[in-house]
Amino acid sequence: MGLLVSSLCRASVIPCAAWLPLFWVGIHLTSLAHAREKPHQQGSGPVGVCMRAFVDEGRNNWQGTGPRPLTTIIWYPAASGSVLKTPNFGDPVIRKFFVSYPLAADAAISDQQQKYPLVVLSHGNTSLAMSLDWLGYFLASHGYVVAAVNHHGNTAAEPGGPIPQGLAQWERPKDLSVLIDKVLGDPFFGPHIDAEQIGAAGHSSGGATVLELAGGIFDPDQTQVFCKTNKVVDPNCDPPPMFRDQLEKFAELAKTDVIVEASYKRSHLPYNDPRIKAVFAMAPAIGVGHTDGSLRAIQIPVYIVAGRADDITPPVTNAERFANLIPTSTLIILPGMVGHATFGSLCTPAGVADKDWGSWVCRDEEGVDRALVHDQVEQLALQFFDSSLKAK
Repeated sequence: MGLLVSSLCRASVIPCAAWLPLFWVGIHLTSLAHAREKPHQQGSGPVGVCMRAFVDEGRNNWQGTGPRPLTTIIWYPAASGSVLKTPNFGDPVIRKFFVSYPLAADAAISDQQQKYPLVVLSHGNTSLAMSLDWLGYFLASHGYVVAAVNHHGNTAAEPGGPIPQGLAQWERPKDLSVLIDKVLGDPFFGPHIDAEQIGAAGHSSGGATVLELAGGIFDPDQTQVFCKTNKVVDPNCDPPPMFRDQLEKFAELAKTDVIVEASYKRSHLPYNDPRIKAVFAMAPAIGVGHTDGSLRAIQIPVYIVAGRADDITPPVTNAERFANLIPTSTLIILPGMVGHATFGSLCTPAGVADKDWGSWVCRDEEGVDRALVHDQVEQLALQFFDSSLKAK
């Protein structure tokens, strides 16, 4: 065919045959390079959005001055007739770089259903919750409450940006578990959530995070073992100087900072959450750092999607490794030049042109239409969650 869509289907509760129409859609979209040929397939109702300043009272913030913050954006089905208005949260300088969606800030929730399924989102390393606004908005327009947290210390949403302590990957799944507690206990959202229909989705480090919620165990020592014993090229074995410097600073803090030291003692623990019934991972990272046995023991439906041209989290040591070990997994490798950043927010012309944002956050290889890729991934995610959560 000349165009490749790779898929791996395991002995899953989601039959492989159920995804075949989407595989063929993928083949037709391998021109992912051309201008978008169809509009964004939003659901019929308006989408509400709000911010919550949740905290985890059980863990300290990295500064030791209070509880760990869990600043969260929530998208949800809004009541019919809700007035669309732009939310006033977020950095206005950053907002100008990303495409905005028609949102009803702080609107009443729709009464079309008594209860809605919940999906929690996890952003990538040093990113922010808003980077997954495209997926949050889309799922909310199709009847989901979607909550995305800023991972403390590892997000551009906090003053000063990411810090070395934020590299503690094992704190991320706990963020999402506590987030579920908070949303279920929220007086506005709690009564409208079906606690038996909860899923998780994430990108990059966030993809690894949601796989950890499914049962994968991240072992920070395993990456070193892999790099010493394997000849496969992986960015984890030769990180760029800036990231290497952050890792070295974190290693020092683990010896001198009581909060980091306490955190590191939790690094090898399992963080699976039995409330999570399905996981959707986009370009998941640090695949070589997760133990084989824990991945083989995962029993819930897992869907993994990645780009063939991803040079940040190469599929062979990340998405494909996860899929090969997880018995309930389905893997889609998007063909052509789809890369790592393609799963981030849609960028405005100002974002693409900016010398910093344009070179990384908004960078796609020539010929890749990010909006078209998003359309495809949205449909994959919607069918997956509809089958795994709503069908139960």
